[in-house]
Amino acid sequence: MEHKKQVEEENELISVAMQIILHAGNGRTKAQEAVQCAKQKDFVGARACLTEAKKNIVLAHQSQTAVIQNEAAGKSYEPCLLFTHAQDHLMTISSEVTMTRELIDLFEIVIEHE
Repeated sequence: MEHKKQVEEENELISVAMQIILHAGNGRTKAQEAVQCAKQKDFVGARACLTEAKKNIVLAHQSQTAVIQNEAAGKSYEPCLLFTHAQDHLMTISSEVTMTRELIDLFEIVIEHE
């Protein structure tokens, strides 16, 4: 019975990890699309893509937060390398989205002063 419980916990973390990776990856894709829009001087499109990127980051973060809240409430999980990777993936892409927003802001300023 203990083995079954451990397998269920691992499966839950794997499922959450995949949701984090999926949403964070979608956020990265939208950030990349924002850069392409900015290169075309379409800053309205770039901002729309950045909004979508941020929404995806929020979805990924919500998935992660549910596990953290469960642990805070006393639920314990066996370590899961994929979940750790997913958290790293989320942090990296969240930083990328933030930097993309800043770069597009800078690019827009430069274009306005040409």
